[in-house]
Amino acid sequence: MEVELLAFTPNPDRICAAAAFTSWKKHSTKELFEELSDKEAFDFLKMVIGFGHLSVTEHANFTFAVKGMSRACSHQVVRHRIAAYTQQSQRYVEFDKQDLEVVTPHTIRKNEEASRKFAELNEKIKDVYVELVKLGIPPEDARYVLPNAAATNMAITMNGRELLHFFKLRCCLRAQWEIKELADEMLKKAKKVSPVLFAKAGPSCVQLGYCTEGELTCGKIVEVKKQYAEL
Repeated sequence: MEVELLAFTPNPDRICAAAAFTSWKKHSTKELFEELSDKEAFDFLKMVIGFGHLSVTEHANFTFAVKGMSRACSHQVVRHRIAAYTQQSQRYVEFDKQDLEVVTPHTIRKNEEASRKFAELNEKIKDVYVELVKLGIPPEDARYVLPNAAATNMAITMNGRELLHFFKLRCCLRAQWEIKELADEMLKKAKKVSPVLFAKAGPSCVQLGYCTEGELTCGKIVEVKKQYAEL
């Protein structure tokens, strides 16, 4: 999977800080954006986020390009509704056999027999798809044979608040492995351009200080906190 941060709101931390100060100051948001020192702006933003007042983080947007994720993973991603998505269409894109890539789970890759069976089945599926298209079946119908493992591309746009929520759920060790890998990569990219907004981003135990999984907890809160502090 390849994850790239294509575009983002310029100066996202300062934008969110100016928005936060707008409710506290007589000055306009523009004046606050231009005149606040970095320390004043970012210290205040940290405090506001710490209080849980996350509406100000909605003023920053981030657009990611994801290449080579599975359809199984993309179906999980779009459950996060406060976002914009555009996905490669299996209806309009007609694939050649070499274009029909699949994502192989790590557990299958590590098991020689399972890996062989998985590869054989997917080669057969690719052959059938290509044969159906050659028989005049439109790609929108031939795609019915394609598996959840089929690789796809997607554009994802989320604001800061939704990203924090996405990371809270999907960076967790209990998240499905592929969407966790996606979330971790998105967080790395977002944190580089918005270090204040995402200073404490990560799974719930990182953002909240405690695990929300109850009896299903991984029991590795200390290790997880250390990992995301060093991200």
